[in-house]
Formats: sequence, C-alpha cells, structure tokens
Amino acid sequence: MRYGIKTSPQETTYDAMKACWQAADELPIFESAWNFDHFYPIFSDPLGPCLEGWVTLSALAECTSRIRIGCLVTGIVYRHPAVLANMAATLDIVSGGRLELGIGAGWNEEELDAYGIELGSLTTRFDRLDEGLEVIDSLLRNEWTDFQGEHFTLTRARSEPKGPQKPRVPITIGGAGRKRTLRAAARWADHWNHPGGTPESIAEAKGVLHQHCADIGRDPSAILTSCHVRYDHDAGVQQLVDQCGALEGVVDMAIVYVPAPHTEAKVGIIADALSS
Repeated sequence: MRYGIKTSPQETTYDAMKACWQAADELPIFESAWNFDHFYPIFSDPLGPCLEGWVTLSALAECTSRIRIGCLVTGIVYRHPAVLANMAATLDIVSGGRLELGIGAGWNEEELDAYGIELGSLTTRFDRLDEGLEVIDSLLRNEWTDFQGEHFTLTRARSEPKGPQKPRVPITIGGAGRKRTLRAAARWADHWNHPGGTPESIAEAKGVLHQHCADIGRDPSAILTSCHVRYDHDAGVQQLVDQCGALEGVVDMAIVYVPAPHTEAKVGIIADALSS
C-alpha cells in the first residue's frame, strides 16, 4: 500500500499545516500531501476559518522538496479552466514537477450561493466538468487550443510556459458517481480518488471505472487508484492501520485525512503505525 496525507485548510493555521507537510516530506512512507478547495469549512462550523486552497498549496510547495502535492480536489465551478491550467503549469514549475492536478465537478451550494456562483443542475455540473477537462488537457499539452463548447470557448489560446512534467501535469479526478465522474476518470485521469467508504463499495466503483475504460479501449492499470481514510485520534491509530489493511488490493494508495489540530507529532504517530 502507498500512502499520502491530507490536511484540509479549515479550522487550522498555515503554520500548523506547514509543520505537518514538512514532517511528511521527511518521512519516506508518505509520497503525497493534499489539501482541499473550499472557501467555507465543510462538515464543520461554516463560520470557522478556511484558507484558500491554491494559495496555501503554492506556499506549501515552497517549503517542501520531495513529496508530491495536490488539491483534492479543485472544483471546476470556481475557476475558468484556462485560468486553472495556467495556475497548474506555474505551480508545477514552482514545485519542481511535483504537482498533481485534482479536479471535480464541485458541490458546495452554501459557499456558491453566498458568492453568487451558479452551481447548476447535475447535468450542467458534469457537462461543465467534461468541457473543462478537455480544455485543461489541451492547454497543458499543446501550444495552441481552440475549443467551442456550451460553457467554455477558447480561440487560439495558449498556456506558456509548460511545467516540467510530460506530457502534462497528472490529473486526479475525485468522486464515485457511476455515470459521469467515473466515465470522465476513465478518459482523462491519471489518478482516481474515491472519497471513502467500505472496501466493498470502493471495489464496486472501481469495477465501474474499469468498465468505462474498456468502453474506450483504455488500460485501467494506467490509472492510480486511491481513497480517503480518516485518522481518528480518539479511536487510536490501530483503527487506521486496520482500515488501510482492509484496502490492500482494492486501491493502490490510502490518503490519510489528518483532522485539525494539525501537529508534526500526529503525522509521526501515523507514519510509525503504518510502517510497523
């Protein structure tokens, strides 16, 4: 099993996240570190503090050197895909080729309504995601991009300079929707992330992903698979170890969600337990 960590930038401070990521950077068991892309805390007090994901990610890229980094996941609804492609190319350069570009359709109506951003119907959300992925893929691969869609139009568009990863920054698609999310992952993803659940439910979703791959003639082994596993300090680290053990053979990577308060010691405890 491969491992990453995730520290959501909510109910925390930048210095606390920095300490966690620098600790993980020094621990070989962790190969990636992730944050999230929300403006309000989720599954928590929405009036609490929440740092912006991509600015935080850029700062964390500068204070680490080995670990791969990403936002799990970026809501395509928040930024035009051409803007996001330029952000990703630049951060890939800043990080020395360590960026993973996490993308999803977006869902948080509370913050979207507050900011006056239209989420739209489920069909609209996933049509927009499909178009956005095509735009981003082209901008990160090609010198010029022309695109005409329902939601986005590009004419002789460029994104330069490109990042060091070739043929482009790897794309991570998060979600378990059988029809649209997993179909998009089969087409565009280098890494698919399940939000978490029982090994059986994750395996079922993985089977659907493989069928979508078969439908377009893609080898599913080309897609890294992962899921979230939450560390509960009160329940003890053995529960985390058991959860990860149950996922052996189901996914390639467990991304350990480390809730606040974020401390270097907490990351060390997790690393020791998973290494033993």
